Amino acid sequence: MKEINGNLNATGMKMAIVVSRFNSFFTEQLVKGAEDCFVRHGGNGDDLTLVRVPGTNEAPQAAQKLAASGKYDAVIALGAVIQGATPHADLINGTVARALSKIALGTGVPVLNGIVAAQNLEQAIERAGTKQGNKGWDAVLAAIETVSVLKAL
Repeated sequence: MKEINGNLNATGMKMAIVVSRFNSFFTEQLVKGAEDCFVRHGGNGDDLTLVRVPGTNEAPQAAQKLAASGKYDAVIALGAVIQGATPHADLINGTVARALSKIALGTGVPVLNGIVAAQNLEQAIERAGTKQGNKGWDAVLAAIETVSVLKAL
């Protein structure tokens, strides 16, 4: 049986990060984690492009433009959506997740969802760099491996 695996070496990769300004207390920590992961895995910080959008709901449109440009090996969306008293957060999370998947499949460029979907502030804090790690780091790590696998295919 032939098996194809990716590696975790970002050398020579170019990536774009789309980050929401909303909930910046959390999203700035996600950006730091994403950049740290990229550099620690051999990527050059100059090969990262950071694009800021107003909120998580606006991330897919920017991700679409970046993925279609042909300039990036992967696009990572970062944001923090925290559940409130209405179902608004669920609507945003579902809509954005579907849109990001559609962009990846349509362009062939990996588009990773690094959006924290939390039930409360404590969960958001945990996923932005404390107990549960950093979702920005995790998304970039998955992007590095996915790019590597797709190149091997």
